[in-house]
Amino acid sequence: MSPLSTTANYSRYALILLLGVNLLNYIDRQVLYAVFPLIKADWNLSDTSLGLLGSAFMICYMVSAPFFGWLGDRLSRVKLAAKGLIVWSLATAGAGIAPNYAALFAARTMVGVGEASFGTVSPGLLADYYSREQRGRVLSFFYLAIPVGSALGYLLGGTLGHTFGWHAAFLIVGIPGLLLAVPLWLLKEPAREIRNAEFSAPELHRYSSLLTNKAFVFNTLAMAAMTFALGGLAQWVPTFLYRMHGLNVAEANTLFGIITVIAGILGTLTGGWLGDRYQGKQGAGYATISGIGFVFGAPITAYALFTGNLYGCLIGMFFAEFFLFLNTGPLNTVIINVTGPGIRAMAFAVNIFFIHALGDAISPAILGWISDMHDLRTALLATPFIILLAAVCCFVCARFIPASKTA
Repeated sequence: MSPLSTTANYSRYALILLLGVNLLNYIDRQVLYAVFPLIKADWNLSDTSLGLLGSAFMICYMVSAPFFGWLGDRLSRVKLAAKGLIVWSLATAGAGIAPNYAALFAARTMVGVGEASFGTVSPGLLADYYSREQRGRVLSFFYLAIPVGSALGYLLGGTLGHTFGWHAAFLIVGIPGLLLAVPLWLLKEPAREIRNAEFSAPELHRYSSLLTNKAFVFNTLAMAAMTFALGGLAQWVPTFLYRMHGLNVAEANTLFGIITVIAGILGTLTGGWLGDRYQGKQGAGYATISGIGFVFGAPITAYALFTGNLYGCLIGMFFAEFFLFLNTGPLNTVIINVTGPGIRAMAFAVNIFFIHALGDAISPAILGWISDMHDLRTALLATPFIILLAAVCCFVCARFIPASKTA
């Protein structure tokens, strides 16, 4: 299907559909961490081995991303997204019939391949349905899937795993993606605005220009630090509540899921609104709001992990997640606004590669190793320092945004 201009109603339909697929993206990604204690008990695994399951997904996700970014700048992004959805849904269900650790490890790597296809093309695809002035709020709405989908992954994984076993949890959450693949495949491709100047330069030069775009580089470094911290917390906090506060698997995941969905929605929407508002006053509004969120989030995260009181821990987790999720829409909007449409899929691919290579591809295993050497609380207390590093990178990024080329 050739690209075409779309109506406002169709743009809203596309947003809702892509949000639904993104919800499944994070449900299928997070369900593994909800059943960590059950897999550990069933197969007698170390925390390092559990962490490697998360790293397997992320490594495959980030390595696949540049390939799909290159394809996304040339082929139908809708078809690439739909094929990715089919692959990761089948792989998630396949994890439910894994007979051993090696098979489960392989299934999680294929989830990474499928999600990389969708993750690299969907933000740019969605951006082409809307004007530049609407993108902050639109992408914040799209990225509501992170807290909501993650929370549903914890809730479904914890409840299904506790009731039916962890194998059933993977099987049940993997099926809905196959149903959404049909309307996604039939979605109309929006028109892409391609500047001729972008394609007059050699291809290698166009892509290498990302590495000299200082706003893009520091934005990516900020997201990498955030991803290291948030990815590690997302994977280990339910287990932390299970071990340190005596909750069972269902209780730990239900409480953390509820906190994540409420704080995540409020933080993501607030970040999008504040980002759009301050972007109108200064060109670096999106990066500045994200940096402020990280500054507030770091000490609150430290308190939540350090306190021995369950209620203090849960309240701290709520406010920590609220301030951390402020960045979700703004930092992704920065990528779109400082890169041209002709290299946007590759820009997201490069961003995905580095934020996961330096972030949650390594943090689960590193935190698991520290936990094996000391304890889980000591391991997780490293994350507030990484969050502060994310804040520094945001403020440095903000200095370069006014001089950056915008779409």
